Amino acid sequence: MANIKSAKTRIKRNKKREKINLDRLNAVRTAEKKTRAAVAAGDKEGAKVALKGAESALARAAGKGTMPKKTASRHVSRLAQAVKKLFVG
Repeated sequence: MANIKSAKTRIKRNKKREKINLDRLNAVRTAEKKTRAAVAAGDKEGAKVALKGAESALARAAGKGTMPKKTASRHVSRLAQAVKKLFVG
């Protein structure tokens, strides 16, 4: 257990940040699932809207440092590719 005041403060802050980061990652995962579900159902408009939400959630997570920027970019790219197949193929 920490004895120094700054260490105690850091522990509290880390717990808060962990909760915020987990909530943000859960939002990203949910948005991705909605997009994939819309693609699987063949819902073009729903997939478009869900992709926009997923892209926003991923950009927010990357911008805040919750996930690496390249990881977020890769996820957006793969989702966009899946949605694009609905309209092309």
